Amino acid sequence: MAKIFLNGDAKAVDLPLNVTELIKQLLVENPEMVSVQVNEEFAEREDWDNIQIKEGDKVDFLYFMGGGAA
Repeated sequence: MAKIFLNGDAKAVDLPLNVTELIKQLLVENPEMVSVQVNEEFAEREDWDNIQIKEGDKVDFLYFMGGGAA
């Protein structure tokens, strides 16, 4: 088991693991709407399969929502 930080919280995961696999493993809702940062750098969606998660990585799932006051 390896420890990563997911949205600021420590999380134990089995490695090897890439971003796509992490999203599937965590059953992320609306994966088509999520943006991912790994160690504070945005991960391009087309690179998710190639970005390997490592011990101690900081991973953030971000959802951007539209809207505003009328």
